[in-house]
Amino acid sequence: MEQFVVSARKYRPQAFEGVVGQSHITDTLLKSVENDHLTQALLFCGPRGVGKTTCARILAKVINAGANLSDDELALNIFELDAASNNSVDDIRRLIDQVRFAPQTGKFKVYIIDEVHMLSQQAFNAFLKTLEEPPAHVIFILATTEKHKIIPTILSRCQIFDFKRITVEDIANHLAYVAKQEGINAEPEALHMIAEKADGALRDALSLFDRMVSFSGNTLTYTQVVEVLDILDYNYYFKGVELAQSVNYPDLLLLYNEVLDKGFNGHEFVVGMAKHFRDLLVAREAKTVELLEVGPAIKERYLQQSAASSTRFLLHGLKVFNELDGQYKNSSQPRILVELGLLKLVEFISQEKKKQQPQVNSATADSTDDYLPDELPKRDQSAPAAPAASAPKRATQEPPAQVDAAPAEPSEPAATAPVPTIDPLEGPETLPDEPVSAPPVVDPAAAFEADSESTPAPATTPRRTTGRRVVQRDVRLTTGGLSVMDTLNNIEKQEGVVPEKTDVPDGATPDIPVVADGPAEVYSKKELEMAITEYAKRRDVKTAVRSLLMGQMPKILDKNTLEMEVDNNIEMGYFNEEQQKLVPYLRTKLKNANIRFVVKMVEREQTRKLYLPEEKFKYMAEKNPNLVYLRQKIQTDLE
Repeated sequence: MEQFVVSARKYRPQAFEGVVGQSHITDTLLKSVENDHLTQALLFCGPRGVGKTTCARILAKVINAGANLSDDELALNIFELDAASNNSVDDIRRLIDQVRFAPQTGKFKVYIIDEVHMLSQQAFNAFLKTLEEPPAHVIFILATTEKHKIIPTILSRCQIFDFKRITVEDIANHLAYVAKQEGINAEPEALHMIAEKADGALRDALSLFDRMVSFSGNTLTYTQVVEVLDILDYNYYFKGVELAQSVNYPDLLLLYNEVLDKGFNGHEFVVGMAKHFRDLLVAREAKTVELLEVGPAIKERYLQQSAASSTRFLLHGLKVFNELDGQYKNSSQPRILVELGLLKLVEFISQEKKKQQPQVNSATADSTDDYLPDELPKRDQSAPAAPAASAPKRATQEPPAQVDAAPAEPSEPAATAPVPTIDPLEGPETLPDEPVSAPPVVDPAAAFEADSESTPAPATTPRRTTGRRVVQRDVRLTTGGLSVMDTLNNIEKQEGVVPEKTDVPDGATPDIPVVADGPAEVYSKKELEMAITEYAKRRDVKTAVRSLLMGQMPKILDKNTLEMEVDNNIEMGYFNEEQQKLVPYLRTKLKNANIRFVVKMVEREQTRKLYLPEEKFKYMAEKNPNLVYLRQKIQTDLE
């Protein structure tokens, strides 16, 4: 049985031309060798599986390529050291001893130290001098995935090359090349899915590819990749957005339940939906479509769904799931949290559809009953329609002052003009080139006659339009020609619902009404102090207000007005809030219904407190300079 060689080793590049996705580094290294401008120490940094060690080996071969050496002879000049297992000072000392000797064949000895960040602090310090000034025949190539763990003195002695993550497109193309070499028929979507799962690491992508080939044989499909690699299918995301746009929240919740039943974590679904909304936003613009890292068929689906979605909805969905991503780990009910996010999508679409509902117009007059509020009477559709020639023309509403007090005489049905129906959403309208006239309005309640005469409504000026409806934002609902709102206001005034405002002095509290018939007895200063002290001892009084009341007593300006002094706006705010309870208490306790407070802000002089003996002596010396002379005479220190 022939031993199996993994694709990562079998298809490892042997020249810089075969390195995938790192052309910015390979071109620089080639030109450095051609121009004999190669430094003595190089540091390759980057994520796992992007070609750091591969480029180091290729560079070691390129350096000695001019010597026409065989592979076995080149191997004598290349030394690889794993710093993860050789990270002590002794290992570095042995390396330094080997560096002194010239190469047996070729021009340079190349030392490749992989995972160099694993060296200890002492090993780094022992390596500094040799790394800075090595022999002329030695070149060091250091490789690491965590550059931040390398001490700055090492970084300053190296020429640093940063390797980048390989794009999904480059990985998919390389996988297609490997599949062609192996005689495997693979779908492009399947290779793109493997490339996405690899997260920018080509070595990981080749490992996943070998795993899928072991499962599927010579045919590799998208469905097999999704099933074997345990990846949440794109179809769930597309279907979720479609259900949200159709306001079908039961099926949307069942879709999320299906995701959980298949063993996927809810957080994976949240992250996938956030990425899906991001990709939909990217697909809306032709300039950003190239940012989609998916297969051709999936890209076409993104273009179709993004075209059918509004930008507001996509931004809302991206915001919702981005917030869920941060809240998921700290939630005690993660399932409910995700379901709430899905319902927010449905609610957003529902609100958008309500805003887009067509408004009622004259062309759809027969169907306006469905849009009328419950409190408005619907038209009597049982009555026969009037002929077109005798149909009444719409007119602006006349003020209630023109309503006749006498009841209308019954007349024949044919001669009575029906009252025009006013659209509650758009208001009255006037049609072009038609005279404006008001239909006769009958007063249905004689009890409202006096109110309508005392509160006339403002006259409306007829407006001519050019075939369009004129929307009036302030539409008065009337019953029989009387303004309902004016009538209600009159009733409130008659019943005393709206209290009359009384004049109060400046600085007083006008928000606490005065009882007109209340007591107004004269009280003494001692009675006021007793009432204030008793109130300050209550438990519901705030600490700041209690300190203010206990620190000073209000001044009695007259028997109805008290003055309270505060130091700052904060105290004033606390006291003004407390007045809502303090003023009624004092009015009851002192039997004076006219008591009010005037709050006055006073700037008080700040007294400095002396703590240290030196501060106390300095203060006393300012009062009596002889103390300085006395201190000098007795030659003492303050303790």
